[in-house]
Amino acid sequence: MYFIIIAAVVALDQLTKYLIRTSLVLDSSTPLINGVFHLTYIHNSGAAFSIFQNKTGFLIAMQLIVIAMVTVYLILKQKKEHWCLLLSLSLIAAGGVGNLIDRAMNGYVVDFLDFRVWPIFNVADISVCVGCGLLILYMFFIEPKRGKSKNADTGGNGIS
Repeated sequence: MYFIIIAAVVALDQLTKYLIRTSLVLDSSTPLINGVFHLTYIHNSGAAFSIFQNKTGFLIAMQLIVIAMVTVYLILKQKKEHWCLLLSLSLIAAGGVGNLIDRAMNGYVVDFLDFRVWPIFNVADISVCVGCGLLILYMFFIEPKRGKSKNADTGGNGIS
């Protein structure tokens, strides 16, 4: 199921980027809610908040490493881990794959969602951010409770 989520997010990301590339002129902006939300077509040759500008090789390598690690983890743990952890990792991987496709094919990522008070972003970026948010929720609220129940099951010594 988690690989279906990854595929769906990547497909949505690539579809929206295709629609932007074919509908807008580079560096143009179309207001949907004037002054609040615009579709602004830009090329981002960096990572989040435009860090690592023009470091395409480094960014591709880092994305490949993270995506590979998450994929292996999902394969090995998909039946054993909590759904929230697996969903968060799937969303992070999906966003990584979506932006990796752009970066590998073009040397830049297409960004277009522009709220005027935040750097311009795309669907893959949303996926990574939601995945990170879920991962934080898992780490602070779900995992501690799971750890307590595991300790209770083993008499408090953590040994099964």
